[in-house]
Amino acid sequence: MSSPFPGMDPYLEDEKRWPAFQPLLVHALYQMLLPGLMDRYRARVGERDYTSEEALFTSVIRQEHKEAFIEVRQRSDGRLITLVEVISPGNKITSTGRNAYLERRAEVKKMNAHTVEIDLVLQGPTLFDGIKDTAANWDYAVVVTRWTHPDRYEIYSTTLGKRLPRFRVPLASDDRDTVLDLQAALARAYDQGDFGKLIDYTRDPATKLSDDNRRWLHERLKDEKLRQ
Repeated sequence: MSSPFPGMDPYLEDEKRWPAFQPLLVHALYQMLLPGLMDRYRARVGERDYTSEEALFTSVIRQEHKEAFIEVRQRSDGRLITLVEVISPGNKITSTGRNAYLERRAEVKKMNAHTVEIDLVLQGPTLFDGIKDTAANWDYAVVVTRWTHPDRYEIYSTTLGKRLPRFRVPLASDDRDTVLDLQAALARAYDQGDFGKLIDYTRDPATKLSDDNRRWLHERLKDEKLRQ
């Protein structure tokens, strides 16, 4: 069963679904990336983990987070060329997760490596200060930053009702970028996780939606139900 949405499925942001979905999406992107890499590169999937704490009345709730990412390195010397991140809700709504993410971004910047940051999370404040204002109408985006121009950003954006974009993954300056299809990767991850059987689409998604997006979502699900 495929997702009822043409692009991102906001129900995947649920805290019960995201920990399973995020690594599947990263691995799908990794599998799509490999054929576009030349012999001079090697890619690997890594994992970042941290613990967040949330005060609840008189107790503290601790939650373990694991977040997958992709590193593209030069085979000859192991130098990091490109980091591909899929932002998690924890990176946007917890201070620990946000700090862990931003610290890693700063480290990569000092290493003169490119970053590809995929944001499919509606909840929480943006991790791209100063960028969101230039494209206020998007819900989801891929932001590519090349180390040669750290203050310039390539933004591949879309909205809830549209397909996720294809985007460029930069490599060394003397090699062509490789292109990945984010929608195809999401579809692969959705199928592998069997999320169509796990998600209850009769309930509202556990994330923030604008009034327009909420109306669109309800109409979309109503239409999908009529087609079945």
